[in-house]
Amino acid sequence: MTQESVELNVYNDKHLKRNKFLGRVCINGSSIPKKGEEQLKFFRLEKKGFFASIKGELGVKVYYYDEEPKPAEPERKAEEKPADASSSTAEKPQEAVEKQEEKKDEVKQEAKEEQKEEKKEEEKKGEEKKEEKKEEEKKQEEKKEEKSEEAKTEKKEDKKKEKSNEKKEKKQEEKKDDKKEEKKEEKKEEKEEKQKQEKKNGKEEKKEEKKEDKKEEKKEKKKETAQAVGKKDDKKKEEKKEERKDEVKSAKEETKVRHIQMPTHVPGPDPADYSLKDTNPPLGGMHGEKICTYDLVEKMQYFYVRVVKAKGLAVKDVTGSSDPYVKLILGSKSIQTPTVLRSLNPEWNLVFAFGKEVTHGPVLKVTVWDQDLAKKDDFLGAVWFDLQEIPVRVPPDSPLAPQWYRLEEIRGQGKVQGDIMLSVWMGTQADEAFSEAWISDTGGYAHNRSKVYLSPRLWYLRVTVIEAQDLHLGERFRYPEVTVRAQLRYQVMRTKVARNKTAASPYWNEDLLFVAGEPFDEQVLITVEEKVSPGKDEVIGHTKVNLVTVEKRYDHRQVPSRWFDLEKSGTENGRFSGRVHLRLCFDGGYHVIDEAAYMSSDHRPTAKQLWKKSLGVLEIGILGAQSLLPMKTKDGRGSIDAYCVAKYGQKWVRTRTVMDSFQPRWNEQYTWEVYDPCTVLTVGVFDNSHMQQTQKGGSKDICIGKVRIRLSTLEAFRVYTNSYPLLVLHPSGAKRMGELELAVRFSVSSTFSVLHAYTQPLLPKMHYLYPLSIPQQDYLRQVAMRMVAERLARSEPPLKHEVVRFMLDTNSSFWSLRRTKANWYRITSILSPIHAAARWLDDVRQWRQPVTSMLVHVLFLILVWFPELILPTVFLYMFLIGAWHHRFRPRSPSHMDARLSHANAVSPDELDEEFDTVPSSKPPEVIKIRYERLRALAGKIQSVLGDLASQGERVHALLSWRDPRATTMFIIFCLAVAGFLYVVPLRVTIVLAGLYFLRHPRFRSRHPSVALSFFRRLPSLADRIL
Repeated sequence: MTQESVELNVYNDKHLKRNKFLGRVCINGSSIPKKGEEQLKFFRLEKKGFFASIKGELGVKVYYYDEEPKPAEPERKAEEKPADASSSTAEKPQEAVEKQEEKKDEVKQEAKEEQKEEKKEEEKKGEEKKEEKKEEEKKQEEKKEEKSEEAKTEKKEDKKKEKSNEKKEKKQEEKKDDKKEEKKEEKKEEKEEKQKQEKKNGKEEKKEEKKEDKKEEKKEKKKETAQAVGKKDDKKKEEKKEERKDEVKSAKEETKVRHIQMPTHVPGPDPADYSLKDTNPPLGGMHGEKICTYDLVEKMQYFYVRVVKAKGLAVKDVTGSSDPYVKLILGSKSIQTPTVLRSLNPEWNLVFAFGKEVTHGPVLKVTVWDQDLAKKDDFLGAVWFDLQEIPVRVPPDSPLAPQWYRLEEIRGQGKVQGDIMLSVWMGTQADEAFSEAWISDTGGYAHNRSKVYLSPRLWYLRVTVIEAQDLHLGERFRYPEVTVRAQLRYQVMRTKVARNKTAASPYWNEDLLFVAGEPFDEQVLITVEEKVSPGKDEVIGHTKVNLVTVEKRYDHRQVPSRWFDLEKSGTENGRFSGRVHLRLCFDGGYHVIDEAAYMSSDHRPTAKQLWKKSLGVLEIGILGAQSLLPMKTKDGRGSIDAYCVAKYGQKWVRTRTVMDSFQPRWNEQYTWEVYDPCTVLTVGVFDNSHMQQTQKGGSKDICIGKVRIRLSTLEAFRVYTNSYPLLVLHPSGAKRMGELELAVRFSVSSTFSVLHAYTQPLLPKMHYLYPLSIPQQDYLRQVAMRMVAERLARSEPPLKHEVVRFMLDTNSSFWSLRRTKANWYRITSILSPIHAAARWLDDVRQWRQPVTSMLVHVLFLILVWFPELILPTVFLYMFLIGAWHHRFRPRSPSHMDARLSHANAVSPDELDEEFDTVPSSKPPEVIKIRYERLRALAGKIQSVLGDLASQGERVHALLSWRDPRATTMFIIFCLAVAGFLYVVPLRVTIVLAGLYFLRHPRFRSRHPSVALSFFRRLPSLADRIL
């Protein structure tokens, strides 16, 4: 190997006119190790000529090994005999001749054997074909007998189909046989050609190929015989397979369910399940129809029945009156009105709406009955309506006037008398009576109707505690520590200890902020306390202030202050205990924050006097949901009673509850006024558990999913019809609960006004004149959320606490390792362009693309000599990038992203920690493990912060003389640079620095630069930390 060498040449595979040579590597044999000692080594690519531009390295793993001698064949060993060493050399040519003759004899014998085997196989084929013909003849005879029998029976058509199927199978089998014969002929032709070539060349390798071909033919023939034998059993197997298909499908479904139940053992879900889908529903304002108020939803046909009253009913009770009620029957749906006790002229004035899809009969039946508790109800009369003759009403037509109808009798029910006033018509969900009607798909519950809610009007109450006087303090041998505690319901705030040391006249001048809602029917309790010992306070006196007497202000003007007398608690008639100086006011210039900052739907101040004109209208059509999962069991099967809640600004909207449907259709449209385009619309889907409240003691509504749409991402006057995935994070991972179909449109009154809104402050002016601290904002936001949830829960029908909290996202500020990772990846994605720019600049410095590096040099020189072109070039470049990206702008609204939320690749323990209560309800062992994990994470953050601090301290150490030699070198360098810059023009200096920075790698060392080495040697304070 010392005298050998290996040369590797690298070429370009692309078809280019220029030279394809990329470099070569020469490896000396003495440097090549043995097998087992090899390692990956990189060799610099060499060039052929001096002016060739060759760069780069080639990684090679090279080794050598000694070939082992081939073992002798056993047959030859048996034939060979030992001979003398002297005679062996003479016998070698004779042995070679004998070996050649023996090989020829073996080849002839093998050819004869192969011919015999071929003849045997052909004879077998002939016998098999004869047996197949006999079987086919038997089958034909049997078929003829069956035909004669089938002619007598009534099942002629079925058996004709079987015959046609059998004929098709025969034709297919014949086609298969023809194809097989063609293949055989082709193979024979190939064999003949090969034989001719072997005779010409006389090579043994071709004979070996012949053997392999013959072996393959034997295998194919065996397969064909097996197929002929198995044809009889194929039909039976196919029938069994068809019977087992259903079992296989059910087993697959079970495995899918198991995979969903155990997401830790299964890869992440398909991203397509979490993607937004475009839909094209038949909306009311599209497809050439007349535009109406409900143009963002599908039209739903309903049969409306208004039951007004009845008169002159028959007497059925002993008391001389009746207890009538009306029962309506339409198809499979039936409903009855409440019973009016002891009246022959009852009044109901109720409206019922039956969906057109539930009508399975041609007649609407209206019957009147008398309720009896002890026996069967008595019949009072009936009225029938043909559905084809019911009139159609389309708004804005006037309501249909009710009419009197004579009650008719039914055979066997006795005589009837009296009239009933009804009105029957066909309409849509746009009818005025729809909101108050009993609807067939809601089950008739009043809590299932659609409603509109308004959030309470919230104010910030500012209590300024100025001072106190004439306090009755006990005898103390120390300075008193006096504080003031203010309480409004469950909100408690406390001032600091008084600044001055005067015993009877402490001074604070401190602001306390509370959240109060209209109407102001509450009181603020002001208590002055003295700290006696650690953990023990003594009450000096208290006073109460009614919120009705508090003044409102809309700007930062000063409100007059007042003195309030303090009363001693626990004494009769309230003994005087001093007085306190307070300034109370409602700040209407603030916006009371009740939502998370990133999903706020309103930025207006509380005072209506400060509101600006609306910029447009937001319209949303809640069409329906698809593929919802069961949330509970009803009658032993899965069920769901779904409804939607939409929130924007102070207006909350709740759709009707569709009972027991996994694909509910609501088709309800709502509108909001928009005052700021940079706001978010939130739509949530829930399962109604109100019907089970009496049975299960008030179960909570289950959250199915939530959708957020930012208005600033919508184009004006465009209708967005999409299907949004409903994603919910469970302790087992992210789960797709179904899809929600929405139609959204943002109409703008003035484009200039919307563009002008982007230049205005996001929050009202008071947030910038007297800003609130971050802890204050968090505390007041939690209080505002709680007050909104309590107020809406007292509505009728109520909007439950869990629904409001889910819509307002009250748990967004809790610790979550998953959200921490998501935010970290968001930061890395933001910084990725900077990293990409740094890599591009490094490629330019390393001259990996010489053309690009030369262009950068030219551009650099142009910008240095013409600096006035720098800013125009930058802004023109940004304009061109934005114009180019306009082609690829998003066409759909934004939606929840499971990958961005880091919900697909999260461990079960992290999710369990995220869903843990506050304080934790887990055992100490689990809390200890999580604490150690948090410590490890905090340790990494601590090391990063320490490194950042060290870099700043090294900069400070340049002139601090902490390292005298380093400071001396630096100040001498600064003096030299000052002299150089004084003599040399600035442009020349910049050109020299830029060319030095972009110099060719041939003139650059791989070691760190002098400046970097000098900076890393500077001292920091890290070595002084304990």
